[in-house]
Formats: sequence, structure tokens, C-alpha cells
Amino acid sequence: MLPTYERLSDPKSVFFRLPFARLALTALSLPLGGFLFCVAWSLAFDFVRSTYTHCDVANYLPSVSAAIGNYEPQRTVWRLAIFLHLPLRLAAAKMYLEHYREHIRRSRRLLGVLACCLNVVEDLALFCLSFWTSADHYETHRNAFVVFIACSECYMLVSYLLNRNARKAVLLPHEEKSLRYKRNLFLVNVVAFGLAGYCFVRHNSHCEAGVYTFFALFEYVVVLTNMGFHMTSYWDFHALNVVCDAKHGLYLSQF
Repeated sequence: MLPTYERLSDPKSVFFRLPFARLALTALSLPLGGFLFCVAWSLAFDFVRSTYTHCDVANYLPSVSAAIGNYEPQRTVWRLAIFLHLPLRLAAAKMYLEHYREHIRRSRRLLGVLACCLNVVEDLALFCLSFWTSADHYETHRNAFVVFIACSECYMLVSYLLNRNARKAVLLPHEEKSLRYKRNLFLVNVVAFGLAGYCFVRHNSHCEAGVYTFFALFEYVVVLTNMGFHMTSYWDFHALNVVCDAKHGLYLSQF
């Protein structure tokens, strides 16, 4: 069997060949575009309803759950974006599994498998919390959110450590760039999540004006840094193509 990045395929058996950069950009643009649309539409047309909380104090931003899941057309737009981008995210997880087999030291390959499993569970949890909203299915939404956050944070940490400490060879410049972005986005994500949790508890305990706005703002940072972290695949698979053929299935190739 030839190495993953050097497989040679009969052109007649190739179903498609796509630059990975295009796949990464598409996988990012769908949820990013959907998220920005939902927040903007909520602020423009559902401001009072989407920013209301049980404390009934001044609030200027909708929470993520309110923006994407409580009202139309936001709910449909978000669900469509997540539904369309899920196959791309799962394909990227498979690409990472092959990537780790090729480039991670044998003693650390189980961590590579763990990272890919966390990535897949994160994707499925995101799908669940998007289709079972807090307004209609609170417990399911809450449990899916907990799984999503736990897998997301663990995946980002394991992925960063694998690329920093477990590589067989020295990182190339674009891989070093990816690693820096991974580190910075992970740190910002963790800090923002902690601040969001603090603001959420403080809002529910004291019902102070504006605190829920900061909670929503830090939620946005968590969402955007998560998207940015997954976008680092753009540099991890620099200049590679995603190929699907009858013999090998889905894989990465330089050709």
C-alpha cells in the first residue's frame, strides 16, 4: 500500500478531486454564515423576545440558544447550515485520522484515535443541540450542549498537544502557523467559556442589568473560536486534495 499522500489512482475510477482548502472554507462558511445571520436577524426583528430573560432587566444581545433555536427563520437557517456542513466535518475527521497515522509517532497514535473520536462526538452533539432546541427539548438540548463543550475542549487540547509533541518530523512553516493558531484559539476559548459561566451564574443570582449581555458576548467568542480552531485544518492539509475513488475510498493526495 502506498503512503496516504502518494496514492496513485486510475483517473477513470476517481469520483471527485477537491482542494482541501476549498473544503475547509466551505465547512467554516456554512455555520459562520448561519450564526451571523441568526444573531443579526434576532437583533433586527426579534430583539425584545430574543433578549428577554426571567430577570426582566436590560439586555442587549441574544444568547446563542435564543438566536439560533427559538424563532423563525433563524432556526431553519441554522439547522440547514449545520445539516449541510456535518458531512464536511465528518470527512475532515477521517482526514485527520489518516494524517495522524502518517505523521504521529507510533507510541502516540492512540491519542490520535482519541482526538478523532472526540471530533466526531463533538460534531454529532452540535447536530443534536441544533435540532433539539432549549425552548422545545430543554433536557436533550442541555445534555447535548454539555457533551459538545466537553468534547470540544478536550479535542482542542489533545489536537494541540499531538501536533506540538508527537510529530515524527519537524513542522513545516504552515504547520507551525496552524499550531500557533490552535494554541491561541484554545486559550481564548477556555477563558471565554469561563467568563460566560461566571456571567450566567451572576445573572441568575443577582439579576443585574447588562450582565446577560456579557454572557451572550462571551458565548459568541466561544462559538467563533471553536469555528476558528477547526479552520486550522486549512494549514494542516496545505496544498493537498481530497480524493474519492472506487479502490481507496476517501483520502488525501498531493496529486
